[in-house]
This record gives sequence, C-alpha cells and structure tokens, in this order.
Amino acid sequence: MTEDVRNVVIIGTGPAGYTAAIYAARANLKPVVFAGAQPGGQLTITTEVENFPGFPHGVMGPELMDKFREQSVRFGTEIHWEIVTSVDLSNGRPFTVTTSERTMKAATVIVATGASARLLGLPRENEFMGHGLSACATCDGFFFRGKEIIVVGGGDSAMEEANFLTRFASKVTLVHRREEFRASKIMLDRARANPKITFLLNREPVAYEGNPEAGGLTGLRVRNTKTGELEVVEAKGCFLAIGHVPNTGLLGGQLETDEKGYLKTVPGSSRTKIPGVFACGDVQDSYYRQAVTAAGSGCMAAIDAERFLEAEGH
Repeated sequence: MTEDVRNVVIIGTGPAGYTAAIYAARANLKPVVFAGAQPGGQLTITTEVENFPGFPHGVMGPELMDKFREQSVRFGTEIHWEIVTSVDLSNGRPFTVTTSERTMKAATVIVATGASARLLGLPRENEFMGHGLSACATCDGFFFRGKEIIVVGGGDSAMEEANFLTRFASKVTLVHRREEFRASKIMLDRARANPKITFLLNREPVAYEGNPEAGGLTGLRVRNTKTGELEVVEAKGCFLAIGHVPNTGLLGGQLETDEKGYLKTVPGSSRTKIPGVFACGDVQDSYYRQAVTAAGSGCMAAIDAERFLEAEGH
C-alpha cells in the first residue's frame, strides 16, 4: 500500500460530496474524493430530475451527477473510484483513510456517504427504479399526475408520503403487512381522513408487475399474510416508504449519531464532535433529503474545512 497526505479527503460523491469538492478545489485545497460503492449517489438510479435549479426542462439524474463531477475535476479535484473500508479518527490529526488499494492521511475529512433507501429486496427491483418504482415522493410524485399509486409502509414516512402523493395521484393505495402501524396517531388519522387514500392491510409485497424497459411498472403482486392468497394491485407507480439507512458503517461508531443513526453536526454548521471532521448530505440529514439541500451542505462542509485549516495556518 502507498501512503499519501492531503488537506481534504472527501468520502462519497453525490451532490454533497461533489459540491464539497468543487468548493475545496476552488480554495486551492486540492481535495481527494473517494467515489464509494455508488458513484454519484442516489441520483444515479433515478431518471429525470425536474426540481434542481438551473434545469428548466429537467435533467437525467446520472447526467446531473456527471456535470457535478466534471465541474469538480475542472478545478483540480482528484477522484479515486474506490470504496473506503475504514477511517481512523482515534489518534488525532492527520486522520487515516483506508481503501483496498491505499492508505491516505488527511488533515480534514468530509463525510458525504449519504443514506440508502430501505428496499424490499424483490426480483428486478433495481431495474424498476426510475421506471415506476421510487423511494422519494418529493422527487418523483409529479410524474404520476392523474395516475393510481401504491405506497408501501406503515410508519410516519409512509403516511406523509401517501398524503403528499394525493396532490398528484387519482388514488393512493397504502400497502402494509400488518393491521397495526408504527405511525403516530396524528399522522395515521390524517391519512385515514384523506378520501384519496385506501388502506390494504395484511398484505406483503412479493413481486413487481410490468416491464421496466417497455411501459414500466403496472402493479404490485401481494400476498395476504393471513390466508396466503395472492393478488395484483394495479398501479403506475410504487413508492417505498420503509425508511432510510445512513451509510455510517465504515466509521465504526467514532462519530456521534442521533436516534435514527444519522451523524450529528453542530447546529448551523457541518462540524462533528471531532475537530477537522465534517459531515454533509443525507448521512446527516434525515429530514429534507433533497439534491439541492445536499449540495448546499456540501458547500458548508468545504467552507468549514477551509476555515478550519486557515485557522491552523494552512
């Protein structure tokens, strides 16, 4: 293994990581980015993005991330298409970042590893993503105007997304595997009071119907958890609202997290409890989870890192 020492090492790409790289590179900090297991983040598994400023006619998710990457490289960002396997923050600065190919020392570290939507693990799930299947109502609800939609889940997120989607859908069917809900009473009551929402309980999803390459999703096959009977719920869209998992495993518990497992930062900043370590994007944001807010927090992280280094005489 080779060893290197850098001013700023950014773990993860996506809007947060790439924006942090753009700002750090323009500050002449010569940042290094490790792209991770999903270069470009969650936007690379979406189709058209219509709510990112500056693209009045929309832009494909992978294309948008390519533009972010190109801009970061233009200013001198060094990108390694590697997965970080561990980060050692225990011995103070410089920190140690390790991949399967190298060990690198970093004066500052920006964590932009994002969060992964919990999926059902059904066949062809990744193929249907962006072709009728989504894990973000705010991102994709608009595409299903006047159509029937399914929401899978039983928590507050499912109730919130079901209510939100009634702005667009002609009908929303909420599929839940039990009769009891994890959702709070107020959120559940709000969903039950919405005339566009129908509840289909004691149903477990078993397969996606349709063809992701020709027409997309046409429905969801479900199993009755009490009788075992199979049925198909017809819909043009299916939204998974069963939660997100922040990608913090590589940190080994070295940074403080909230009750949901998201990294905690000092309010109004990207600073973590360890000086010189910053967090941005969906790995520390369980509320907004949007490309534009992730990009904004990436900007914050780069500026925070720059000022941290400047205060130390860099």
